[in-house]
Amino acid sequence: MNLTTLTHIAEQYHPDSEYSGFIGWVLSLMESIGELGVGLAILIETFVPPIPSEAVLPGAGFLAYDGRMNAWLAWGAATVAALLGAWMWYGIGALLGRNRTRALVGRIPLMEFEDFDKAEAFFQKWGGVAVLVGRCVPLVRSFISIPAGIEKMNFAKFSMYTLAGSGVWNGIWIGLGYAFGPAIKPVLEQWSGIISNLVLVVIALLVLWFVVVRLNKLMKLRKQTDSAR
Repeated sequence: MNLTTLTHIAEQYHPDSEYSGFIGWVLSLMESIGELGVGLAILIETFVPPIPSEAVLPGAGFLAYDGRMNAWLAWGAATVAALLGAWMWYGIGALLGRNRTRALVGRIPLMEFEDFDKAEAFFQKWGGVAVLVGRCVPLVRSFISIPAGIEKMNFAKFSMYTLAGSGVWNGIWIGLGYAFGPAIKPVLEQWSGIISNLVLVVIALLVLWFVVVRLNKLMKLRKQTDSAR
């Protein structure tokens, strides 16, 4: 399902949305798919770290404030999706072991072995608490499940920590979107087009920064390798 198809779905269900631009499209799309769409977005975020849950969950909270989504169902869908994503990474770590999993992470576009190493060091230092707290740390929350799987952490304990950490994290961001709904709604109604353009610019700059930093590191590593030969 590509961007054009998703846009068509959003317009089909909500052709008269009072919000314009990118923000209007995101809110309409999320409302069209419903709480399941919130969970799907969080599941994707588990495997595509540059997509932040912090940008998705407040929107769900705002829709709940506006009466177009159930806040508890959105929270439940997001938390279950986070658990499913964590189980997948846990399974990968348990099945492949440390070296092969590290190699796999290093082959993901724009990901580095360092991302795996940080998550592993975090887990080795804090153990189960790392799974709990790591759900609130960007990048770490995607990979913290891998060392837990490699070390064969008790699965029930791992699931409990993941549910607790994800539940709190998701609740905070959905709650913020809901709590600030009265202030957000009039602003979006009047300025959603301008805000949408600003959001797109910020996202583009963040993605560009992420890509440039990663490519710069790769170029430096290649130069060091070439000079060592």
